[in-house]
Amino acid sequence: MNGIIFKNAVISAANSITKAKHSVDDLNIFPVPDGDTGTNMSMTINAAASVLADTEDNPNISEVSKTVASAMLRGARGNSGVILSLLFRGLSKGFDGKETIDTADLAKAFDMAVEAAYEAVAKPTEGTILTVARLSAVRANQCVEEELTVTEAWGEICKAAEAALQTTPDLLPVLKRAGVVDSGGKGLCIILNGMLSVIRDGVIVEFEKKQPVLSLTSDSGYANAVAEFDDDIRFTYCTEFIVGKDKLGKKIKGLRNALEKIGDCVVVVEDDEIIKVHVHTDKPGVALQHGLEYGQLLTVKVENMKEQHRRVEEAADAAKSKEVEEEQNKLNSEFQFAEPTEEVGFVAVAAGEGLNNLFMDLGCSNIVNGGQSMNPSTEDIQKAVMATGAKNVFVLPNNKNIIMSAQQVIPIVGDRNVIILPTKTIPQGISAMLSYDPDLSVEGNKEIMTSAAADVATGQVTFAARDAEFGSTKIKENDIIALENGKLTITERTPEKAVQKLIKNMVSRETTFITIIYGKDTPAQQAEAIHAQLKVKFPNIDITLINGGQPIYYYIISVE
Repeated sequence: MNGIIFKNAVISAANSITKAKHSVDDLNIFPVPDGDTGTNMSMTINAAASVLADTEDNPNISEVSKTVASAMLRGARGNSGVILSLLFRGLSKGFDGKETIDTADLAKAFDMAVEAAYEAVAKPTEGTILTVARLSAVRANQCVEEELTVTEAWGEICKAAEAALQTTPDLLPVLKRAGVVDSGGKGLCIILNGMLSVIRDGVIVEFEKKQPVLSLTSDSGYANAVAEFDDDIRFTYCTEFIVGKDKLGKKIKGLRNALEKIGDCVVVVEDDEIIKVHVHTDKPGVALQHGLEYGQLLTVKVENMKEQHRRVEEAADAAKSKEVEEEQNKLNSEFQFAEPTEEVGFVAVAAGEGLNNLFMDLGCSNIVNGGQSMNPSTEDIQKAVMATGAKNVFVLPNNKNIIMSAQQVIPIVGDRNVIILPTKTIPQGISAMLSYDPDLSVEGNKEIMTSAAADVATGQVTFAARDAEFGSTKIKENDIIALENGKLTITERTPEKAVQKLIKNMVSRETTFITIIYGKDTPAQQAEAIHAQLKVKFPNIDITLINGGQPIYYYIISVE
């Protein structure tokens, strides 16, 4: 197999998983709104596919695989995306220095891919994408003994992956109870088969979708549609984002109306899968919150137009030229590079204006927009780190599905020391920041901040994203559910009842602090009423109420 075949195979795989991402998302069995395995895998491999479009016509397989590995590492989102990127990094190591590869090279590369993936996971679990990858590698080695060609071997690898996928319910009882296979394993099978289409048949799987009225895949056509609004800058921030629809049939008129109340120059266009939004506003966080009511945020871009306008005015005569477009693209970066002059800096992942402000008040230099169902990429986190002017940068992922993506930043940042604190929830991140001691060393702070995060009990109240069954409890889509330290413990009719039961369960004689963070879908009056009731019920506990403005969760509870 040569470089051009591998290049086209990756592009074909990216198209394959993009077409099937929603069906893979739907395999997630836990009812919390985080069914984004297919989406994360799609976005991860598409980061490579977009870069491959610019590579030379006849590259060798070593060069292509390195390009793919680098792009996927930077674009990796969520645990499934990170594991996928590690598998391709392993393939790249196996293909290193080679013009073409044979079956023996392929088998060796698969072994290295599986090794890289297993090493990156603290507690590897069988019945997941890891199992599918491992048994695929076993079959690849058997193909060497059988003297099969690369084309024949890849076909056998795909068959082995599918067979391994069918065993996942037997390895993970929770999958069997739900009657599904592992979502990450399914995504890997789709990707391998997408590559097979090129390797065996020479056909790139195409991703087809209806042409929208305005191009949603090209900034040029979209920019033309809104250029007329650029002269009169009434608001500071130009906010653009793309929403991946997850509520089919919901009319975008409501989104447009909501945005017109907080800004101007509103453009909202859609096709079958996404909604692209442009608005000038002083409240970009509120605009994003409205977008989240229609689905997941796929891309976000917020620009200070007043600063842009000053620079663009200097080149007014060439405002429509290619040179100016390139200059504007440079200004579109959310984070600007900063020289590491300070000793210590902090980056946190959060969603919601209130939470963003809270982490900034606690000392964070930059906030990466993300969280449940909105996993930022490794590159998103890297940019925030590089925009933090410190020699030592602590990163707080604040979500278990973002920790692995954050960890991949360490090997690609060379001019500063990156420390990933394993914070799995917002309360853990807040507690870690509060425990920082400027008189301690970096290692000393890493230890006490990690310990402080581990001592916090986290409660969350949200809605069920799908029907599910846990033990004797049957959960219907949109039921209110409460989780204590990640475990589903309560189902209720209203968020208010759920949060009161949850706090009652979490409080003990040792409890001294309770923090209640209410989200964008929770009326302030209701949150304040609950706060007042709890102060009466627990007079000896310090109870704080915060407007976090977070999506997904009606309430996030911290108990210490």
